[in-house]
Parts: sequence; C-alpha cells; structure tokens
Amino acid sequence: MRNGFSIVVVCKNEAAVLTHLLDSAQALTDDVVVYDNGSTDATIAIAKKYKNVQLHQGEWEGFGKTKQRATALAKHDWILSLDADEALDAVLQQELKALAFDKPRVAYNLRFKNFLGAKHIRWGEWGFDTHVRLFHRAHVGWNDARIHEQLLLPADVKTINLKGHVLHRTVKDTVAYSHKVMYYALLSAEKYQALGRQATFIKRYIAPSFTFLKFYIFMLGFLDGWQGLVCARMTAHYTFLKYARLHEMQQAKKEADGL
Repeated sequence: MRNGFSIVVVCKNEAAVLTHLLDSAQALTDDVVVYDNGSTDATIAIAKKYKNVQLHQGEWEGFGKTKQRATALAKHDWILSLDADEALDAVLQQELKALAFDKPRVAYNLRFKNFLGAKHIRWGEWGFDTHVRLFHRAHVGWNDARIHEQLLLPADVKTINLKGHVLHRTVKDTVAYSHKVMYYALLSAEKYQALGRQATFIKRYIAPSFTFLKFYIFMLGFLDGWQGLVCARMTAHYTFLKYARLHEMQQAKKEADGL
C-alpha cells in the first residue's frame, strides 16, 4: 500500500462502535493496531475479522502510557491515533490517501464531529473540536498523563489542518454519558491531587456554574436543543464532581496528617 501510516486504537469493551472505525480504515492502511485492555464483550472477536488488524492485549496504565505502548507496536512510523468510538468520513479518507507522508516534522490537525446518540452536536464545547492525531512517532509522542493525555509537539514541528472530519460517537445516551463523566471526573481529581492543585472555593462553587454559562450561552450550546442542554449540564457536573472529589481527598489527607 502506497500510504505508509498505521492506525493505532486503544480500547476496552467497544464492540458497539469498533466496526465503524475498522470499516473506514480498510482502504487506507495495511496496519491497524488494536490494543485491547481486557474486553469482556465482542471487541476482540470483531478485531480478528479484519485482515489488516494486528491485535494486542495489555494492561491499562493510564491513557498516556498505554497509548505509548500501543504506538510502539505499529508497523509504520506515521501514526494516526484514534479512539474506538471514532471513524473517518469520506473527505478525510481522501485527504489521507493523497498525503505523501514525506515530511516527518509535520503533524496533522483533524476536525471532529461529535455525536450524542444520533445527534450531531454543532455548538458548545463539542462544536469546535480539533485535535492533532496524525504524526511521525520519531518526533512526536504522548506524554505520561493518566488522563487528558497530550501529544508533545517540539517547536520545530509544524501543524497542518486536514479537510474532512473524524466522526466521534461520543456516547449513545445519557446513561453512558453520566458514567463517563463520573469516571473522568474521579481520574482528573486524582491527577490534580498528584500535581498539588487545590480545590479552592471558586473552583468548587463558581467554576461549575461558569462552565455551564460558557458552553450553553456564550458558545451557543442552546442551539443544539435538548442535547445541547444535556452536554452543558454534564460538563458543569464534571467540573463540580472533579473539584468536590479533590476537596474530599485533600481533607482526608489533612486528617491523616493530623492537621
């Protein structure tokens, strides 16, 4: 295959969405790394159906370190990092087919279309979503963050935008959304505690309300109807829960230290 890049996916129990991603990758690359972290559903069986997929299984070490391990298993140095609930639209597929992959000090920024169930969220936090996801691993790599991992982009690496979109089926309903918010909020609280951040009065009492106003009013989330309200409320709840848990852990530490 002319295009020498690998798609790398870290996943667990993603049988409901993985097919969309793997189908969209078939004509693009001869190497898709699926790095599974203990799936108990049909994720592994689905991955095995695709001839261009190399399936690996490993322990969960946090988002950053786990993605590092998965990236190292790729056949090619050019890496397109995707989540299992993401897929590539036709325009982006054509962009990838046209790339020469001859500039290792360039990283590519991708635009996202995020979905709550079947609803494309056009405004608010999700409506203006872009991420660098295509890069040469000799020059760009993931940091060690357990959550909200980031790519480390050296100053001499140029970023270029690609046309098209990553189709991100973020959550299927409010049940899945609430579980995801809880999980990420608790991990974020642990990360903040390790970094020495404080759950100040403003963070606990003011930040959640400001978050809602920012995404629902200032960034026009209300234009997405009911789903826009759900997204803004959930993000505000995430902010509240994150700092509430951080405050709780800090108080527990003070008590343990006899302060």
